[in-house]
Amino acid sequence: MKHVTLLCVAAERDEALESLRDFGGMHVTLKSAESADFRAAHNTFEAARQALRYIQNAAKGLPVTPVTGGHYAASDNRKMLADLMETALPEKIEGHAADIVKTVNSLADTRQTLVNEVARLDTKINLYQHFGEFDVTLPQQLAAQGIQVRLFSCLSGQPAPASSETCSVHILSADRTSTYGVMIGDGEWPKTCEEIALPEVPLSELLACRAALAERADAIGALLASAKPKLAEVRQDIKRLYEACEFAAAAEAMEAQGHVAWITGWMPAEQEQTLREHAVKHMWGLLLRDPGPDDTPPTLLRPPRLFRPVLALFKGLDISPAYNEADISVPFFCFFSIFFAMLVGDGGYGAIIMALTLWARKKLPEAPRSPFILMFVFACATIVWGFLSNTWFGTSPAILSNPVSAWLGDPQNGLNNTMLVCFTLGVVHLSVARAWNAAALFPDTKFLAEVGWIGVIVFMYCITCQIIGIFPAPRVIYPVFCISLALIFLFTLKRNELKTDGIQLGMLPLNIVSALGDIISYVRLFAVGLASVKVAQNFNSMAVNLGLPLWAKIVPMILILLAGHVLNLAMAGLSILVHAVRLNTLEFSNHKGITWSGYAFKPFKRL
Repeated sequence: MKHVTLLCVAAERDEALESLRDFGGMHVTLKSAESADFRAAHNTFEAARQALRYIQNAAKGLPVTPVTGGHYAASDNRKMLADLMETALPEKIEGHAADIVKTVNSLADTRQTLVNEVARLDTKINLYQHFGEFDVTLPQQLAAQGIQVRLFSCLSGQPAPASSETCSVHILSADRTSTYGVMIGDGEWPKTCEEIALPEVPLSELLACRAALAERADAIGALLASAKPKLAEVRQDIKRLYEACEFAAAAEAMEAQGHVAWITGWMPAEQEQTLREHAVKHMWGLLLRDPGPDDTPPTLLRPPRLFRPVLALFKGLDISPAYNEADISVPFFCFFSIFFAMLVGDGGYGAIIMALTLWARKKLPEAPRSPFILMFVFACATIVWGFLSNTWFGTSPAILSNPVSAWLGDPQNGLNNTMLVCFTLGVVHLSVARAWNAAALFPDTKFLAEVGWIGVIVFMYCITCQIIGIFPAPRVIYPVFCISLALIFLFTLKRNELKTDGIQLGMLPLNIVSALGDIISYVRLFAVGLASVKVAQNFNSMAVNLGLPLWAKIVPMILILLAGHVLNLAMAGLSILVHAVRLNTLEFSNHKGITWSGYAFKPFKRL
């Protein structure tokens, strides 16, 4: 990376930013964007995204959830509702993208208000329908003559008010939980009864109003759904507005003094000549320098083309190695795929993931390719593991049995064999990290310390397998361990580093114990994968062993299988986010020296 300071005439700062965006190779150092221009651009961008969601949800027929907070809190406003009902709806949504966004958001806001009012009326209707239709002015007329009218409800089985010389009680309805009635006059009021406020309007009027509001909300929903052909235009406008937000943020980051304005950022070193030519063409001042010890440049990862989809995973996890750290994209991708397959643990689930990936790609042809390629690779790895372990939706068909599945499923040693695979993956994974470090340090003598760590990892692997009972540790591993400790102790630090970094040697015993924990940590692949298989098997058993005739258990059997396997697949997805990510970003990264403290290179460019 090269640190860039670009200077231009202050009066031409906007033109300079436009040209810099066309160049598209500089990561601009942004500030906390708080200017009015940025807020306005961001609000417009968010409004467009919101309109896009409204159209998509309406086209899918998704219901609108009532909201009672924010500016919808005071929904009981008759004048406002009357205005909303009387305002004519447009015949169709048309115009430029900005007009479409404005119309869609206005209509969606109106529909939300109507839905909120429908929900409020539903509450009233559910309450007053137990008392039936009556003239709501009669209680007021009786009250003027000194006769009190009170509606009540009480739980079934609890004492209700009783008629007396001074009052008349009428039970109007009852359901499984409550009894509803009216007391006319003054009488004894049991503590178990709850008084219900008298309605302001008749039940029939509430029902008619609710029907009109719901009809209006449905009409708006249909109108929003009819704007589906405008989605491409709105998406294109969202891209433009996003660029406007980026431009406003860059403009705020640009400083000025007198007639000179400047902006700073970072650029890949190989683009230096191109930027210099660009600067000469536009008469900019340019200052380039290498990163200093106190600088934190962005990280630009460039894995081989075959492994480039892993960048989508890094972006989704929002992680990036620091600038001076190694690019571990290739081992991350390879081992994550293996961990993904073992944690899901079922080839049938892999086939479902593959089918869903292909279906989603067909539905979203304009979306970036990398996430779909990533999921396709993970699905393939899961299917391969399904073949190797002969596990398909919790079953093991005899026709698909193979030597590997027979070894993994051996009645006596199958569990130990599976754990052996997990621990072997662990020792290979961590040894790759240490071997990489050694190769990077060679011919510096510090590489011998990394070789020593490989010996420690292998020793911990053998000890772990001995503790579990997989195989006894070979005798030769003990002298290897002693030699490894000597290499680590002697070559981790140079003599002139002992005063400043000698604490590393003091922490050596803890780091040795930590290496044992790192190897044991890979048993999570066995435990979670086995749990997934057992859950699938149990749901299969529940479905098949229903105590019903064959004709009667087909439907419940299908429902149990669907619910069980969908739940199991969802749990597998959660385990991947926890365990597969951890083994790469913690165990492997600790041995490789990756802190994930960086931030990704993001050039200021047009979309």
